[in-house]
Amino acid sequence: MFALRRQGLARFVRYSSTSTNGTAIVLLNMGGPSSIPETHEFLLRLFSDSDIIPLGRFQSAIAKFIARTRSPKIEKHYREIGGGSPIRKWSEYQAQEACKLLNELSPQTAPHSPYVAFRYANPITRDTYHRLLDDGITRAVAFSQYPQYSYSTTRSSFNELARLQKELDPKGTISWSFIDRWPTHPGLVKTFANHIRDQLEQFEEPLRKDAMLLFSAHSLPMEIVNQGDPYPAEVAATVYAVMRELKFCNPYRLVWQSQVGPRPWLGAQTSKAVSALQKENKPVVLVPIAFTSDHIETLHEIDLEIKGECKRPELVRRAESLNGDRLFIEAMADVVNMHLNPTADNESRRLDSGMGIEHYMLKA
Repeated sequence: MFALRRQGLARFVRYSSTSTNGTAIVLLNMGGPSSIPETHEFLLRLFSDSDIIPLGRFQSAIAKFIARTRSPKIEKHYREIGGGSPIRKWSEYQAQEACKLLNELSPQTAPHSPYVAFRYANPITRDTYHRLLDDGITRAVAFSQYPQYSYSTTRSSFNELARLQKELDPKGTISWSFIDRWPTHPGLVKTFANHIRDQLEQFEEPLRKDAMLLFSAHSLPMEIVNQGDPYPAEVAATVYAVMRELKFCNPYRLVWQSQVGPRPWLGAQTSKAVSALQKENKPVVLVPIAFTSDHIETLHEIDLEIKGECKRPELVRRAESLNGDRLFIEAMADVVNMHLNPTADNESRRLDSGMGIEHYMLKA
């Protein structure tokens, strides 16, 4: 069940809630270039990671080629959404606000210090690890911002932490614990449901009750799916929980976006699903169900490419991303609080939230 590859450095110890200098809350995510000049390096890191896009023995050479050839197009996309990805802004805000709540919810593990560690963009995980050491942190929670676990995202981030611990902190100065998934947390589910209701209300009856809810998640290469990656099932679990919260008020489908290259990817594609529904003049609400904030996949791929190319764009709406929604930030704080304080009640609530690895720490 545990995501880390065997690094020859890890053993696990039972979590303790006693604290001497507080707890670092480290939000893990893919990240995105905050400015145009960062785009090439972001793409190079992304395509160099075999956990997310396996390219075989020539991974490094292929990654360099793809980064070089795709950079101009992707830079153009970032210009069209304002000059960079907002994911860092939102991640830092979410981390800060969640930590404020945690200081009240869990004073025994306070103060809680917010950190962000991106896999492919600044602040890169290596730099964040250096900062943790410089700040004298001895305990940190690695909090995956992918609510649904995947080999290509969460495992990749955890693998990177293990490599960096071995290199930068071989004595285990920092004790790590991990939150690897939370696909059905009630606060997460309610936030999605609220945002869907907001968009449904924009349609007049009878369009409203006939609107198709298209839950769109980042696709995966079938090579990874066929390894047994739980991501498709966990995304589906989130979708089902949201529809249950909505009392199954509308028809719905789960679709997949952001496929890259000629290899088979998980489908059906979001763009093709929207196109088919446009031909039927059917209203659609697109729901980015696997993202915790806006970034290029929502602001460009959905808003400009998919919606922008529709012949009847008035029939297509997108649910707002989670971003700074207060209910969502409260959900984040609750997830971490349950993790930090493994009471019997929290154990039961964690199961309801679909949470996986909880109160274990990685130590050299």
